[in-house]
Amino acid sequence: MTLARAACAAIVVGMMMATPGSAGQPISPRFNADPSPHYFKGRYYLYATNDQDNSGTYWDSTDWRLFTSKDLVHWKDAGSFLSVSVFAWARPDAKAWAPEAAHRNGKYYYYAPVGGDKIGVAVSNAPEGPFVDARGDALIDKARDGNAGAEPIDPAVLIDDDGQAYLLFGTRVPKIVKLKSDMIHTEGPILDLIVTGFPSDDPKKAYGEAPFLHKRNGLYYFSFSTGWPGQIVYATAKSPMGPYAYRGVILDYLPISTNHQAIIERKGRSWLFYHDNLLPGGGDHKRSIAIEPLTYNPDGTIRQVYPTKPAVAPAQ
Repeated sequence: MTLARAACAAIVVGMMMATPGSAGQPISPRFNADPSPHYFKGRYYLYATNDQDNSGTYWDSTDWRLFTSKDLVHWKDAGSFLSVSVFAWARPDAKAWAPEAAHRNGKYYYYAPVGGDKIGVAVSNAPEGPFVDARGDALIDKARDGNAGAEPIDPAVLIDDDGQAYLLFGTRVPKIVKLKSDMIHTEGPILDLIVTGFPSDDPKKAYGEAPFLHKRNGLYYFSFSTGWPGQIVYATAKSPMGPYAYRGVILDYLPISTNHQAIIERKGRSWLFYHDNLLPGGGDHKRSIAIEPLTYNPDGTIRQVYPTKPAVAPAQ
């Protein structure tokens, strides 16, 4: 998020407070945000932005945090497992923003926005690391790559049933590009991901940031935040490349200037991960991740999530 958007969000967010009693339950007493949840090796791994160690006035932490769980309820803090210093090409004070992870080829890949203008990729033999730079330069570089957009941040990865991997990222205009099977090189051009059918009566319900893509029953679900502050909304398509048709709201405005979601599915159950202002001393820059069950209607549409406390029942 740029300084200009942050200032604007601070003004608007006060007017969009959540309903009393709607707060979720934070997964940790530490501040954390921008969830990237995965089920690896019989355990849930949650990669996150490290809000605990930022300045409190900006999203300027320089490392990422990892949490693990067996049941989505009891979480273990695995520490700050990776720093921007793993990328020799990055400035040592570069901001470490919303991450993503993926498993393929027997290895674990970590997609890391660095400094707001590049996305690096690191690789490890284990989900907790240690990770090393997989390339020696950025996977996505605003100064190098055509149509990388104003801010190549917020990476999200989907490996489709046919083995093709896709990388989504970006603010204001969502971007999508194919990944080669090695998961560390792009294949083909970076394209704009098109969403149609935004509500005409509310121009704020348009794409802002936090792209995420998952697939269910042959349908692709593209979810994202509408802005600063933003709702979490979604659109669907029959192809990962779109175009996508707007379908509705997953999570309404919360009393915080940003939001960033992810959806995980296992054994026929789904959960929504997001962040909110949930801990004492928290706020726009000191955020907390929470989890809620996510359910679908018979026609495949997603039912809107209303945060509760406690948020989830144990999963397997």
